[in-house]
Amino acid sequence: MEPEIFSQLKKYFQAGGNPEQVIDLLSANYIAVAQMANLMAEWLILAGAEIQTVQQLVENHLHDMILKTFDPKKADAIFAEEGETPSWLAELIEYPTWRSLIYRLAEDYPDCLMLNFTIKLISDAGFQGEITSISTAAQQIEVFSRILKTSVTTYLNSTPETLNKNLSECSAMVCHGQHTYVYAQVLLSVLATEQKGGHVIRRLQQEVQKEAMKSNHDVTPITMALMAGFQHTRAAQCLSSMLSRDALNPADIVQLHKLYSSSDPPPVELLRIPQFLELLIDSLFKPGSKLNQEHKSKYIFLLAYASSVCDTYSVKKGGRKTINKDEVKGTMQALEKVHSICSGTKGNMELLAELDTLYKCIKFAVVSLGVIKWVENIVCEPNYFSLNSDYCPIHLALLDEVVSNHPLLHSTVLQLYTTLFEGSYGEMEILATLEIKKMLVDRLVNLLSRGYVLPVVKYMAQCWESTDTDISLIRYFVTEVLETIAPPYSQEFVSLFLPLVENEEITGSMRVDMDSDPVSEFIVHCKATHGTNQAA
Repeated sequence: MEPEIFSQLKKYFQAGGNPEQVIDLLSANYIAVAQMANLMAEWLILAGAEIQTVQQLVENHLHDMILKTFDPKKADAIFAEEGETPSWLAELIEYPTWRSLIYRLAEDYPDCLMLNFTIKLISDAGFQGEITSISTAAQQIEVFSRILKTSVTTYLNSTPETLNKNLSECSAMVCHGQHTYVYAQVLLSVLATEQKGGHVIRRLQQEVQKEAMKSNHDVTPITMALMAGFQHTRAAQCLSSMLSRDALNPADIVQLHKLYSSSDPPPVELLRIPQFLELLIDSLFKPGSKLNQEHKSKYIFLLAYASSVCDTYSVKKGGRKTINKDEVKGTMQALEKVHSICSGTKGNMELLAELDTLYKCIKFAVVSLGVIKWVENIVCEPNYFSLNSDYCPIHLALLDEVVSNHPLLHSTVLQLYTTLFEGSYGEMEILATLEIKKMLVDRLVNLLSRGYVLPVVKYMAQCWESTDTDISLIRYFVTEVLETIAPPYSQEFVSLFLPLVENEEITGSMRVDMDSDPVSEFIVHCKATHGTNQAA
C-alpha cells in the first residue's frame, strides 16, 4: 500500500540494517487504513446496508479526500519513478467516478503532467464525449481534435429541439481561447467549401463568431482572413472597419456599393456575415436609426444583393463559375417600399391603407426580417397595448403574414410572442391584460397551424408547469388547438399535449357525457392509437 516501501527497505539493508528490527518497526507503525475501510464496509453490509450504497459511500469519501489532499508534484514523481504507465491507471479510467475525478483535478492543476497524460488516455479509450471542460482538453491538440469532432458530429445530428443547445455548447467550446478558436475556424472553413453539407458548417462557423463577439472578442480579422484570403482586400478592409466597430460607415458603404456594382464583383459570401446583415437591417428598419438619406439606396442595394444573388465562387481557384443577379431589382423595390412605410410614423388607419403593399412585399424573406425588427421595436414599447384598442393590432397581423410565408422565421416570431406573453402590463386592469394574452394565444395557435407545432406546445406546457400563467389562458389554448388539429398525431405531439388535455383543472369544465366532446374524443383516440403508458 506504500509505493516507496521497497526502495526504502533496499536503502535500509544496504546501510546494514537489522531485518528483525525492520519487521518490528513496520508491525508497530502499520495503521492499515485500507483494511480498516474494507472492514467497516463489511460491517455496514452485515448490518443490512445495500452493497451499492456502501460502495458509493466509500467512493464518495475517497473522492473528496483526494480532492483535498492531491499533490501534483507527488503525482508527477510517480510517473518519473515508474518510467511507464502504471497498470492501476489503465484500470482506474474504466470507471466513470474516477474519470470525473480526473477531469476535476485537471481543471485545478492544468500543469500536472500525470493528469494531462491521463486525459489523453481517457480520450484514446473513447470517452472524449465526457470531457466537457475545455480547459482540460485545450492543453493537447489530439484531445481537442477528438472533442471538436464529437461536438461537430453532435451538432450535425441535432433535432430541431436540440439544435440551439448543441450550437451554443459547440460555440462555447471553440471560443475557449485564441488557439482553439483559430484552429477550429480554419478546420470549419475547409469543411464549409464542401458541396455536400458545406452550408451547415458555414452556419456553425457563424454561430461561433457570434459567441466570440458576445464575449467581447474582436474576431473580425480572423473572419475576414478566412473568407477573403489575400483577394478582395478592398472589400475586406471596408467590412473589417465596420464589423470591428459594430457600426456602419457611409464611406465604407459607398465603397462596397461601387465594388458590388462592378462587372466583376467580390463574392457575395463576404456580405453574408450575420453581423453585417443585422447592422443593415437595423439601419433600415429600426425606429429612430439615423440613416444617411443620400446613401439610403446603397444600403438597400447591399442588403438586396446579399439576400438574392446566386454566386458560385470558388475561393480555392480564385474565380467564379456563374452569378445570377436577376432578383436584385425586385428585392430592392420591395425593401424600398417597406422601408418608406416603416420609417414614416404612421397611425393604424394609414398602415391599413398600405396593407396590400406590405403583404406583397413580405413574400421576400429579407423584407420579412425587416418587418419583424420594426414590429418588435414598436410592440415592445411599454404603452403599446394600452393605446391600441383593436383585438389584434395591425402590427401583429403582419407577423401572421410573415409566419404564413416563411417557415424559417417561425422561431424568431415565437421568440417575440413569448417575450410579449411573459411581459407585465401592470398599468392595465387584470381583465384587459388577460385579453391581450388571449390574443397572443391566438397568435401562437396560428403559428402552430402553420407547422411550428412542437415548440409552441412545449412552450405552453412549460407555462402550465411553471404555474404563473392564468389557467383560463391554458384552457383557451387547449380549446383552440383541439379545434385546429386532426389525426394522425405524432408520438412527440401526444406526449406533450395529452397531459394538458387530460388535466381535470384545465379541461374538466369542457367535458360532457357520452364522450362526444373534443376533449374526450382526443383522449380516446390517443389511448387507442398510442397506448396509455406511452402517451402519459
